[in-house]
Amino acid sequence: MTVSKMTWRPQYRSSKFRHVFGKAATKESCYDGVPITRSVQDNNFCAVNPRFLAVITECAGGGAFLVLSVHHTGKIDPHHPRVSGHRGNVLDIKWNPFNDYCIASCSEDATVKVWEIPPHGVLKNITVPWKELQGHSRRVGLIEWHPTANNILFSTAYDYQVMIWNLDCPEQVIKNPVRTISHHTDVVLSMSFNTDGSLFATTCKDRKVRLMEPRSGNLLQEANCKTHKASKVLILGNMKMLLTAGTSRWNDRQIALWDQDDLSVPLLEENLDGSSGVLFPFYDPDTHMLYLAGKGDGNIRYYEISSEKPYIHFLTEYRSHMPQKGMGVMPKRGLDVSSCEVFRFYKLVTIKSLIEPLSMIVPRRSESYQEDIYPMTAGNRSALTAEEWLSGIDKGPVLMSLKPGSQIADSCSEMKGLSSSLDARRSQSRPGLLQLAYIQDKLETKEDGGCTDDGRSRTPMSNGEDLALCSPPRTENELRLKFHKQQEEIRRLRELLNQRDVRIKQLELEIKNIKNSQSSQSSL
Repeated sequence: MTVSKMTWRPQYRSSKFRHVFGKAATKESCYDGVPITRSVQDNNFCAVNPRFLAVITECAGGGAFLVLSVHHTGKIDPHHPRVSGHRGNVLDIKWNPFNDYCIASCSEDATVKVWEIPPHGVLKNITVPWKELQGHSRRVGLIEWHPTANNILFSTAYDYQVMIWNLDCPEQVIKNPVRTISHHTDVVLSMSFNTDGSLFATTCKDRKVRLMEPRSGNLLQEANCKTHKASKVLILGNMKMLLTAGTSRWNDRQIALWDQDDLSVPLLEENLDGSSGVLFPFYDPDTHMLYLAGKGDGNIRYYEISSEKPYIHFLTEYRSHMPQKGMGVMPKRGLDVSSCEVFRFYKLVTIKSLIEPLSMIVPRRSESYQEDIYPMTAGNRSALTAEEWLSGIDKGPVLMSLKPGSQIADSCSEMKGLSSSLDARRSQSRPGLLQLAYIQDKLETKEDGGCTDDGRSRTPMSNGEDLALCSPPRTENELRLKFHKQQEEIRRLRELLNQRDVRIKQLELEIKNIKNSQSSQSSL
C-alpha cells in the first residue's frame, strides 16, 4: 500500500520591503511650537524639499505660511517671519520640483501666488510675490506643478475649473491661463500626473474619476462607480494603474485599483476600517510602495503594489498615539541613504503644535550604500521648458543617482564659454561682480577637482546638494542665487585672510622673543 505524501508550504512573497519600519525623530529633531492652521480643507498643509520646510499657519487678517530651514529644529520663535501676501486663508502650498527656492500657494482670495525664498531663509516678512495668477472666480483649493516641464502650474478652485499656467512670461500678474479645463460639475478634490506628465487624473465631489490629457484638455476616461466614492487619486507611475482612496457604500474607508485603459469597473476594492478621516495615499514609484495615512489617525499603513493579482500586498503598519492633520513628503534626493531611508514624512500634530519627521527604513546590516533599494530616481532638473511642453513634446523625468559622490558629466569648454559671456554681461550691469565670479570659479575648480583629462567637467550629485554648480544661470533667480553664493565665498575668504594675518603676527612676535632671548644670553 503506497501512501501519497501531501506537502504543504506557506506561499511567502519574496520582498525587499517586507520589514520596513517607521522611525519617529527624537524630540530635538522635531519642530515645536508651530501654529498649524485650523482649516478643515482636506489638504496636506505642508510641503518639504531638501532645503526648506513650509507649513500653513493659523493667523488673523489674511493667510500666511511659515518657511523654515530643514535644519531649524527645536522650539520655533512665535514671531518668526512669514510669507503673508494673501488676503484670505492659504489652502495649499507646493514647492517647485526644479527650484528649491520657489514655492506656490493658493488661497480663499481666489488667487495663486508664486514666491521666491531667499537662499538664507525668511529673515523678514515676505509680502510681494514673484508671480500672481488671477483667473479663478472662487477660492482656489488645490495646486500642482507639472512633473517634468519647468514653470508649468495647475490650479483648481471652487468654480469647478482646472487652469494651466505658464510662469515663463515677463508679467508679474498673469490673468490668462494657457488652458482652462471645464469637465467637472463639482469641486475637484485631488489631481495626479503620470511619470512624464502626459496624463493627469482627478477626483471630484460628483463621485467621478476622470483621466485627461492636460495640454488639450481632452477627457479620455471617466469612472462612475456606485460602490466607491473616491476622494483622492494617484496614477501609479508607469504601471498603467490608478489608485483611489475614499469610502464604500456603507461609509467604510476603502481603496480601489483601476486599469488606466478601462475605468468602467475597478480591478480591486479593499475596505480598511470604519473611521471617518480622509485617507491620504502616497506612492513611491522607485520601490512600488504605497503608504496610507488617515486624517486624524496616528497610524500609517503601507503596501507593496505589483502588476499581477492580487495587485496590493499589505506589509505592515506604523502606529502612534499622536494624530496627524496633514503630511509633508521629502523628495527622494533629500533622504538619508546611509541609514537605508526610503521615504520620509513630516507629520503635522495639531494638538501639540508639533511637526514630527518620520522615516521609513529598510533594515540592513551593512552600512554601505544599498544599490538595490535606490534605483535611479527623478532629480531636480526639468526635462522640458514650458514652451517645449506647450508645443506638444513629452519627456520622462531627468534621472539622478542617490549614491553619495555620484557624478554627471558636462562639457567643460561649453560651460566656460557660456559662463564667460554671462560674466561679461554681469560685469557691465554690476561693477566688481566679474572679480567675484572669477574667485568663485577658482574655488569651484579647486573643490570639484576641475576638469578631468578627457575634457569633461564633473559635478557632485549627492543628496541635498546643488546639481551642476558650474552651469551658467538660466534665469534671473538663478543668477541672484549664484551672486549670494559668491558673496558667501568672499566672506569666507576674508575670514581666512584675517586668521592668517593674526597667525603671521603671532609668529613674528615669537621670532622677536627668541631673538631677544638669544641676544641676552650672548651678552651674558
